[in-house]
Amino acid sequence: MSLKIAIGGDHAGYTYKSMLKGVLAELGHQVQDFGPDSEASVDYPDHVHPLAKAVASKDCDFGVLICGSGNGVAITANKYQDIRAALCWETELAKLAREHNNANILCIPARFVSEETARDMVRTFLATDFEGGRHQNRVNKIAAC
Repeated sequence: MSLKIAIGGDHAGYTYKSMLKGVLAELGHQVQDFGPDSEASVDYPDHVHPLAKAVASKDCDFGVLICGSGNGVAITANKYQDIRAALCWETELAKLAREHNNANILCIPARFVSEETARDMVRTFLATDFEGGRHQNRVNKIAAC
């Protein structure tokens, strides 16, 4: 099934973003790129806010955000009520983020994972379904307001 995937981040994630766009296209997904368009220094919130809004509004099915540590993009994306952005550095974490947390944005720390791991995490994240059940009860309790 073809999904619409939002992708973005900051200058530290630019190289991985470019590589992952190819992976997503190979998987048959549509990609909406929220930038940046180069390795020139940018402020990640300028790219994360529009991406998170697109996922929250369901204009895009899932999102992938990449920055140096993954923290800045995750913190920013998680400001949105319907976003569950998960910072992952191993494939198993990406799988659990989907299965247990119904994460809809994968955040990747480009300075701390290999390109191979980033590719594997994206593939796994998108191929894994939310388990629901007891996990749905927990996800329902996440919203603070």
